[in-house]
Amino acid sequence: MNFNTVTNNILLKNNISIEDIFSVLSDLSKKTIDYSDIYFQSKLHESWILENKIIKNGIYNIDMGIGLRAIYNQMTGFAYTNQINLTGLKKITYLVKNILKNKEYKNNKNFIYSTNKSFYGFDNPLNSLTNQEKINILSQVDQIARRYDSRIVQVNACLSGTYENILVASTDGVLATDIRPLVSLSIYVLSEDHGKREVGTNGGGIRSTYQYFFKKNKNGYSNLEYLTKEAARMSILNLSANKAPSGSFPVILGSGFPGVLLHEAVGHGLEGDFNRKNLSVYSNKINQKVASNLCTIVDDGTKKYLNGSISIDDEGTPGKYNILVKNGILKKYLQDKFNAYLMNTISTGNGRRESYAYLPLPRMTNTYMLSGKSTVLEIIESVDYGIYAVNFSGGQVNITSGEFVFSTSEAYLIKKGKIIYPIKEVTLIGSGIEIMNKVSMVGNDLKMDNGIGICSKDGQDISVSVGQPTIKIDSLTIGGTD
Repeated sequence: MNFNTVTNNILLKNNISIEDIFSVLSDLSKKTIDYSDIYFQSKLHESWILENKIIKNGIYNIDMGIGLRAIYNQMTGFAYTNQINLTGLKKITYLVKNILKNKEYKNNKNFIYSTNKSFYGFDNPLNSLTNQEKINILSQVDQIARRYDSRIVQVNACLSGTYENILVASTDGVLATDIRPLVSLSIYVLSEDHGKREVGTNGGGIRSTYQYFFKKNKNGYSNLEYLTKEAARMSILNLSANKAPSGSFPVILGSGFPGVLLHEAVGHGLEGDFNRKNLSVYSNKINQKVASNLCTIVDDGTKKYLNGSISIDDEGTPGKYNILVKNGILKKYLQDKFNAYLMNTISTGNGRRESYAYLPLPRMTNTYMLSGKSTVLEIIESVDYGIYAVNFSGGQVNITSGEFVFSTSEAYLIKKGKIIYPIKEVTLIGSGIEIMNKVSMVGNDLKMDNGIGICSKDGQDISVSVGQPTIKIDSLTIGGTD
């Protein structure tokens, strides 16, 4: 069904046949090339935007095109067109052939369509609700947030849906298709009390339809209600938060979205291109200790319905479960086909791109740390004086040094094993290898983020998910304001 749907939507509607694709790749193979692939993409996207009780925008767009790549040694020829037709395909083939001017013949393999397990449904989310029902979701966000507390003065939200069809064919015999639905809701809440203002943000998403937002969670709330109340709660909480202390303290990172620190401080450093070029702090450290023996970190494109999940990556390789760090020992880098070839290894299923207009890069999917044995209460009670960081607002990392700076959106002060009060303006400063070796307790409460993660690299944005259990870092530098 997946294959027929994609070939109908992308090829047959545009008078392109599978034989045409094979012909182009065979023609390219008359050059001395190591590899070539064609990436077809059709993407439907809509966004509905609420700004302070008013629906500001309803945006709908269609983006489709073809990207064609050929590789010889370390040289890459790449061209793309935003039209899916035979004329456009032949035009970019001509451009790529003229980039690679070798003239010897090299055979390509036979093409075999690969049937890969899908980790999400195939329904088009844009058709799952009427436009009025989508607007009603945003109206409910506004009402739920304002009912939460009278001090909430502004509510903004964005509801988005995407329906993407892709087809990949390559000279190593791959012929694969995928259908990728995605919905997301982001929420911004502003509260005010006696001239003091604080913001709370939250959101969620899933590779499914808009019906996800109406499903009940284990606490009996719909996902829509839960996500909205959490944004409102954080905004109100920070109205009473104290200033954060400065210094070096034990830090507890909460489960779920705090895994973004793991994503940035560790995950990016394990991407193949950085390590091939020796630009990462993790370069040449395979089978070496890079973290506490309590830490096992994976990148898993096979988790059902998560934002970063992929049935195939953007080179046609099936999504995989990759153990990156096992009991503190570095085991693997994340690889696309190009960097894997140059590093004499194989793709890990992490060749990803924003669209047909970009080259694939080694990128994360769903990156998280596995659970340990400690309870959250045991971890909190082990801290005499420190910080409990529950949610993050943003941060940045230097891949070469591994150094990072992160800011919290929800944090608490711990004294004598008890949570005392909320604190704000907390900045965490450290380096990936340093803090991972200082992990002394790992909770049994692994949780993934709510599903709103976007990862940027080399100007390309893709959907990812992060997660972790609650973890204790024995000491970390805190930049506070008190």
